[in-house]
Amino acid sequence: MRRPTATAALAVSALLIVTGCSAGSPSRGPAPSSSRAGAPTAPAGSARGSAEVVATAATGLVSPWGVAPLPGGDLLIGSRDTGTVVRVAAAGGRRTPLGTVPDVAAAGEGGLLGLAASPRYATDHLLYAYVTTGSDNRIVRMPVDEGAPEGRRLGAPEVVLRGIPKGTVHNGGRIAFGPDGMLYAGTGESGRRGLAQDRASLGGKILRLTPGGRPAPGNPDPGSVVYSYGHRNVQGLAWDAERRLWASEFGQDTWDELNLVEPGGNYGWPRAEGTAHRAGLKDPVVQWRTADASPSGLAYAAGSLWMAGLRSERLWRIPLRGAAVVAEPRAFLQGNYGRLRTVVPLGDDSLWLTTSNTDGRGSPAAGDDRLLRLKVT
Repeated sequence: MRRPTATAALAVSALLIVTGCSAGSPSRGPAPSSSRAGAPTAPAGSARGSAEVVATAATGLVSPWGVAPLPGGDLLIGSRDTGTVVRVAAAGGRRTPLGTVPDVAAAGEGGLLGLAASPRYATDHLLYAYVTTGSDNRIVRMPVDEGAPEGRRLGAPEVVLRGIPKGTVHNGGRIAFGPDGMLYAGTGESGRRGLAQDRASLGGKILRLTPGGRPAPGNPDPGSVVYSYGHRNVQGLAWDAERRLWASEFGQDTWDELNLVEPGGNYGWPRAEGTAHRAGLKDPVVQWRTADASPSGLAYAAGSLWMAGLRSERLWRIPLRGAAVVAEPRAFLQGNYGRLRTVVPLGDDSLWLTTSNTDGRGSPAAGDDRLLRLKVT
């Protein structure tokens, strides 16, 4: 385990009092204009808050990426590079292999990426997965048979959506069911920048579809699964207490972004990276220098958004009041556990968090990769 030092703690404390756009600190844009007038406001996150690792639920995970909570609290965790899925018991951490997802072509940033359990998992036992194949990225769903022998519990995949562009980089991959019961997916432009502005392409988008793969009712274009566009590489999706959708996005060389997602919105890439103040483009609510973020997972708990950082090796807390950031984002766990990939809410005051040190870009320590349980305020 990487251990915190007094120097690191002082560095984080210094970061908290820095504002504006100086090195090592996030930059906030104006309060978003999309706060719903008259809507009840959820309790605001406090200015400082806290995050404490209270348990290590699993160790020795190989390139963990997608994490799907199940009814009852257990988790399904997928390995990007091996294509395998394991069940981890919330109590005790016992691991049970479910099986291997077929046709996973793991290379670069591709492989078995996001996982999401059906909202009706207790009755339909369906697991959704975002998969890089030899020809594309696609979303599939598989029945889970808990009564089958270990390692043979995943049924044959059914394709829900195919044709998402793939590349060595920028495959996106996060999937999640929203409060409306629809399936959302963050995609990347696969290294081909122009796809992000091409409304006919599924690359560089946030998609919204029915559980069966059709365009969701109420989409900007009734015949399309595209919900927003102009994204470079979205790997974090989360809804706040008032059902607003937020997304974390990798920038190129200058700015990583936290965006408040509006249907039909153009988030700028490649015409803009970070805040541009250009007509027709949505500016991020918060932006970070790429060394300070490289964001992947995103979750909402305790009145704040929590954003996992890969290159930055830290967990960012972004406190909200409605749709506005109420105080400067604060960094936790800086350098303690290495690269951080996926963060999942566990009730109102807890999170699951996975490390990502065996993904080819980290420096694995003994026990990596890990599933951590955090208490947050």
